[in-house]
Amino acid sequence: MEESQNAISLGEKNFKRWIAYKFRIGDIISGKTILEGDRVRALEINGKQVGRVNIIANVVDKYVQEGEKKYGTLTLDDASGQVRVKFFRDDVEKLNEFNQGDTVMVIGLIRSWNNELYLTPEIIKKKDSDYLLVRKLELELEKPKVLDKEKMAELKDKIILMVKEADGIGGIDVDKIIMELKESPEIINQEIRRLLEEGIAYEPRPGKLRFLG
Repeated sequence: MEESQNAISLGEKNFKRWIAYKFRIGDIISGKTILEGDRVRALEINGKQVGRVNIIANVVDKYVQEGEKKYGTLTLDDASGQVRVKFFRDDVEKLNEFNQGDTVMVIGLIRSWNNELYLTPEIIKKKDSDYLLVRKLELELEKPKVLDKEKMAELKDKIILMVKEADGIGGIDVDKIIMELKESPEIINQEIRRLLEEGIAYEPRPGKLRFLG
């Protein structure tokens, strides 16, 4: 395991130059790589050069390798994608604080090894799971909120399908729909209001949807 913390050319002298931009994981893994020689120097995401990120996600897997070469990972998922956070040597002990199912905030450096983008954490803290929705709302406010008719129709179909599938368990939370779909919360809420007005769905209680047909 010699990928080490030098796998991406973000030397210590450059760390302070990078702003820790807030992104969802899907934005990170779809970013365009900026090379320095044959190494990834940073990513281009939404027109920004990004070397450090601030993400909030759920821990879906934890791995610790004991022995002379200590190594560990947390696999994070925020419903837009997955990324691993890697720990080396003495930092592996920090993994004792985290378990599968935890929601965490990570501020870390973007690294690359064997064509895999990963994060080396500078700060990692547990957060309430509600922060996942708060972060999505925060980021979506910065994006354009206009869809063409075809995409709006696709979105409507996806919401109706989710509501139908959840009807047998008493309905689906609006927050769950917002977290699982990629469109902005504003557009999703707008379409949900239309479904309520059209009588396709109803609210047995605020924030919960059931299928009416």
